[in-house]
Amino acid sequence: MKKLSTLQIALGVSIAAHAVLLTVRFVDPQGFSRVFDNMPLEVILVNSRSNEKPDEAQAIAQASLAGGGEQEKGRATSPLPPSLQVQPGNANEDGQRKIESLQEKQAQLLVQLKTALAALPPPPPDITPAAKSPEETAQEEKRKQLSNLLAEIEKRINEENARPKKRYISPATQEAVYAVYYDELRRKIEQKGTSNFPQNAGKKLYGELTMTMTVNFDGQVVDTEIIQTSGIAQLDRRAQTIARSAGPFSRFNKAMRSGGDQIVLVSHFNFARDDSLETKLSSGN
Repeated sequence: MKKLSTLQIALGVSIAAHAVLLTVRFVDPQGFSRVFDNMPLEVILVNSRSNEKPDEAQAIAQASLAGGGEQEKGRATSPLPPSLQVQPGNANEDGQRKIESLQEKQAQLLVQLKTALAALPPPPPDITPAAKSPEETAQEEKRKQLSNLLAEIEKRINEENARPKKRYISPATQEAVYAVYYDELRRKIEQKGTSNFPQNAGKKLYGELTMTMTVNFDGQVVDTEIIQTSGIAQLDRRAQTIARSAGPFSRFNKAMRSGGDQIVLVSHFNFARDDSLETKLSSGN
């Protein structure tokens, strides 16, 4: 057998390498990635392995599955639990509790400021700023900052105390005293709205709307606001007029006054096709 020379071996290797390169295909990397972008990845959440096989399998798996996600049977169509569409009815009362908590923290901060201010040494007699030591200058600056902050908080508290204290009434309000009061208010408003049913150019106005009403301790309606319109401006205005003119309602009794100077409630108005007004408490959602 004839022995190949070094040149012949190198030439053979070169031919083989070029043959391999000619078989390689170059493609657009973006087009290549689009193949994967257009392929959705399905994720299946399962509860646990089951010894019973499903009647109608909906997916291929490594073991028999009882279901997916929070589903009792079958598999969940979404990896996330269903989201709440409405807030609980006591959202207004939760907000009121948060306000009271913030007010309590504000009062605690007021006490802390007064304590810190009292703990500072008395200011030195009147001397020129150049004659004060660095420690005295720092204490005077701290005293000034605490005094300004104390004055700001006291002003805010006084302004809050000057405002009427409001109690928010929702469908979740449990106190009987508010339930009885609202029942009287509702009856008067419905009677007023039914006997003075809204009209425009001789035609009855039908529709539904939601309104907030603020009732003062003397039974007067001091404010109304449409938060969900009926879509008919005349009907919205007439509903507000009916709510205001249905009063005055009863004065707050002692138990209600201890809870606030005013009550704020969200009421749903339905001017029905039988020419009557129906109202009910709403959570405002």
